[in-house]
Amino acid sequence: MEWIKAIEKAVDYMEAHITEEISLKDVADHVFISPFYFHKGFHMLCGYSVGEYIRNRKLSLAGGELISSEITITELAMKYGYDSPDSFAKAFSRFHGVSPSNARKEKAMLKSFAPLKLTISLKGGYLMDYRITRKESFTVLASAREFSYENAQQEITAFWQEHYTSGKGQTVCGMFGINIDPKMGREKFEYLIADVYHPSKDIPDGFVVKTIPAFTWAVFSCKGALPDSMRDVNVKIFSEWLPALKEYEIADGYCVEMYDMPDKYPKGAQDENYYTEIWLPVKKKF
Repeated sequence: MEWIKAIEKAVDYMEAHITEEISLKDVADHVFISPFYFHKGFHMLCGYSVGEYIRNRKLSLAGGELISSEITITELAMKYGYDSPDSFAKAFSRFHGVSPSNARKEKAMLKSFAPLKLTISLKGGYLMDYRITRKESFTVLASAREFSYENAQQEITAFWQEHYTSGKGQTVCGMFGINIDPKMGREKFEYLIADVYHPSKDIPDGFVVKTIPAFTWAVFSCKGALPDSMRDVNVKIFSEWLPALKEYEIADGYCVEMYDMPDKYPKGAQDENYYTEIWLPVKKKF
């Protein structure tokens, strides 16, 4: 299924079940895409995660009901899946900037968050530097942590910062950032900050050794300051390259980011010529 159509179908599903408990896996299963890739594609194309979209829609709809009906705040909290009126009031206040009781009493202006409507812009002839290449399995020494798909982007950024401030960067410089979810159907995935492992060396405390399987990879070149250069290429992968892909399809739940040594560049990772790559495992369609 093409990504634009998949997201449109996913949005319809979320809107139809907006007052229910909906997980990322529920939405991804509905459009027959693994949570691993649906989360990444949805965020790249829409600008927020599935969880953020559902939460914003619920609070937007709750605000409309609050000022247009006699429904109680407790009933609204229960309807939109909050554990208590207090947790609902806190979320409502963060989103709308005013408490539910004051919003009703003062007839305050509330924020609106409309359902997603995607449009297709036909550009044609887009340029992406990528190659299809076979790589044998390789082993890495890594600092590893498990993340849920929701809020993963912010938490992984914090993980990198923690890795360096704790001194682990002296052992693993961070040549790779690797997402691993082999079953592509879980709510969580493993993330590695990694370097190539040399078997002659000991494995220090706090680190793990992982083998990345042999795959045929689509390797995308990125040039420019981080994080913008990688983010721009990721957007193109999911909005242009994947929808147009005819011969290949995603093969497995791995995604590798390869980082060149920042000290090779005058401005490090913020240099306009800084080089990185994104690797996605692919296989030929039958």
